[in-house]
Amino acid sequence: MSALRVAVIAIIALATGSCANSVEGTATWPGARIEQAVLSADDFPPGVTYDRLNKDPAASDASGGLPAMLSSPKGCSDGLSRVISASAERGAGSAVEYVVGYDGARILMTVLSWPLDLDGLAAEAERCARFETFFDTASPGIPMTTTRLDTSREQTLAYRQTMTLGSGESSVYFWFANAEESAVFAVAFPTPNPTIAVKAALPQTFLDVAAKQTDRLADR
Repeated sequence: MSALRVAVIAIIALATGSCANSVEGTATWPGARIEQAVLSADDFPPGVTYDRLNKDPAASDASGGLPAMLSSPKGCSDGLSRVISASAERGAGSAVEYVVGYDGARILMTVLSWPLDLDGLAAEAERCARFETFFDTASPGIPMTTTRLDTSREQTLAYRQTMTLGSGESSVYFWFANAEESAVFAVAFPTPNPTIAVKAALPQTFLDVAAKQTDRLADR
């Protein structure tokens, strides 16, 4: 979905610099279940920022988003996004999205009313274990890697996607997990913010938050 498309492109910006509307009335399945499962601000330490995002649930993943960067192999810059889009369900109640902010991490969490294609995601991550992205056809390639992170959970995938420039490395982190007929996917950006008193250590803080959200969803 759009969060993943933005995440893959945003990793480039780090080194050089979906989704439900509020609906009046009584929630019905599947929206009711995921609403009950979504973590709230009270589930995080005092001082951590929390914001629910409201987007058009019928919009396509590319709506208002940045175009995918060129890559070699082809399609690696938005491969994970395209795997999710291929099986996505849309409409009111199909997803809830929120952002959590720490000093050191900005976490975008999406709770879905439908399961992810984990096999497809794993295959795409393996295909793009090493690739290059390009700002345009005249630009040199930027090396990137997709590395799986260890998790003890079944039906869960976690990855670190890292780009390497002369100035060093920058990474973003991904989480994909199924819980019965629903799912969680999340993206974490290393984002310093000294105005927030609670510090994050990546990837552990991200993995802990994503696991907590997945556990809450599995319990509903």
